[in-house]
Amino acid sequence: MNPWGKEPRSGKGQRRPERRGEENNPGPGKAAEGSQEMKWFGKRTGEFGGVELFKYLGPGFLVTVGFIDPGNWAANVAAGSNYGYSLLWMVSLSTLMLILLQHNAAHMGIVTGLCLSEACSKYFGRGVSGVILGSAVGASVSTALAEVLGTAIGLNMLFGLPLAAGAVLSSGLVLYLLFSNSYPRLEKWILGFVSLIGIAFLLEMSMVKIPWSEAARAWVVPSFPAGSIPIVMSVLGAVVMPHNIFLHSEVIQSRQWNTQGEEVIQKQLKFEFADTLSAMIVGWAINSAMILVAAAVFHTHGVVVTELPQAQATLKPLVGSAAAVIFALALLFSGFSSSITAGMAGGSIFAGIFQKPFDSSERHSRIGIYVTLFSALGIILFLQDPFQGLLWSQIILSIQLPLTIVPLILLTSSSRVMGQYANTPGNQILLWTVAAVVVFLNVMLLVQLW
Repeated sequence: MNPWGKEPRSGKGQRRPERRGEENNPGPGKAAEGSQEMKWFGKRTGEFGGVELFKYLGPGFLVTVGFIDPGNWAANVAAGSNYGYSLLWMVSLSTLMLILLQHNAAHMGIVTGLCLSEACSKYFGRGVSGVILGSAVGASVSTALAEVLGTAIGLNMLFGLPLAAGAVLSSGLVLYLLFSNSYPRLEKWILGFVSLIGIAFLLEMSMVKIPWSEAARAWVVPSFPAGSIPIVMSVLGAVVMPHNIFLHSEVIQSRQWNTQGEEVIQKQLKFEFADTLSAMIVGWAINSAMILVAAAVFHTHGVVVTELPQAQATLKPLVGSAAAVIFALALLFSGFSSSITAGMAGGSIFAGIFQKPFDSSERHSRIGIYVTLFSALGIILFLQDPFQGLLWSQIILSIQLPLTIVPLILLTSSSRVMGQYANTPGNQILLWTVAAVVVFLNVMLLVQLW
């Protein structure tokens, strides 16, 4: 089957009539022709200033919070407490793969004005796109399960609130924010939460003794300790998350730069990579810090952590009450902020099935948000083992990953979709290598499990 059989986009700034606010748009190419008059962020489009770049930051960090979520906490605490520093390499490898994939997804959003979900619906047949996007909605539910559950666990640690009550409360607050805030406001909230989480782990690391030479080696030397494959896969699924790939393309394309001419597209591609790279490095540092703290505190003392409240309780006698409180606060910030992005991703993917842009006031987007959060909440209310639920939610994400990565590579490598911005042969080799690694690790997981 040829996925490009439908009428393609040239990738050179064609307009999308269904987008809001386009009645005043100058149309493709006109912005570039009139660049002497048009300004972007208060500066002429030809400039590439530091202040302008700073104003652009946000989309990458909004995505970053998704891979420092409670699912990551469970995966990283399990990795550190069970295997010490030996699985740090998986955080490095996953982050490198993530940079390539997130940049590729954002690249498509800037050039085509389509998010990944809309592009799948437009260029693949109904059956193929149905499988891809149906599984992606399932991945969003799995993600939201980890986020909402982590928020509930954080509330339980700090205030003794039962998990069910915490899950209901956090879901309600997330829905309120999603339906009452725009992208720019949500991005500011997320940037604040990411900053607080980073500060929390800097404080945690300052309280423990870390053998940096051992950690440095573990960051770059792969190892597979006996029985570690499920944890390796949960770390992969916790970092390279399907819903984040969909979300990044959605957040980027919502700005509709593709309608403003070649000069704007080329400049925003540069801005996007700087934003993505800096955000992913922050995420790598925080994920690494989780394993470092778990290895230094738990593995060193022979403690195997099987639930997050146990991790907090163990921190008190080993490191001190302050570390336990910081741990719980960071978990709460992480769970709440990532719940917002999971709801956004679910709404975006579901709306894209009908080739609609994400808009929390629009029916399809609202249905996607409700399906994502209420499905996750329903599972949480019947979950017997929250920690195992967190781990398996991340494994499910890693299993779905090929169904997100392969369509993304096919779309962004097609000149009929991307025009002159299609992936180069070198980029294609890198991206298909990432896809092969993900498939290989999934096969290893299935062999070990069955």
